[in-house]
Amino acid sequence: MKKIFIGSDKSGFVLKEAIKQYLLDEAYEVEDIGTTDEAAPLPFFDVALKGAQKIQSKEYEKGILICGTGMGMSIVANKHEGVFGAACESVYAAEKCRAINDANILCMGGWIIAPIMGVEMTKTFLNTEFTQNLEEWRAKNLIKAKEAVAKIEQESFHRQ
Repeated sequence: MKKIFIGSDKSGFVLKEAIKQYLLDEAYEVEDIGTTDEAAPLPFFDVALKGAQKIQSKEYEKGILICGTGMGMSIVANKHEGVFGAACESVYAAEKCRAINDANILCMGGWIIAPIMGVEMTKTFLNTEFTQNLEEWRAKNLIKAKEAVAKIEQESFHRQ
């Protein structure tokens, strides 16, 4: 079963709803972590925290978070170990955040991304694997880089 979470604040609500409908049409199991009612919006930092925790707990492998620019969601999500949120504004960036950085949360801006573009970015994000379509030498370097980043992350989150 394909499953994913999606969440937004008020500024990302319209884009979230469009992407959620696409995901449901594609037979994804979708958990909407808020905002579910535009009249009662949740702040971006609460939604991003909830999403990050779902990645950390391994309940989900990937998610989508949407605020005005995507940057606030990305900043909050990335404060959590094992969470790699990428604020993207194009299909190209959505592809490269997976292929190069192995991002697990796509962050987008409702003020920036039109629904049709958001759906295309989502498709690309969900259908791109780490190191996909990269030269062998680059893929090997990225695997090493991922290991180096994991070490930096461990040292940062587990300082004594």
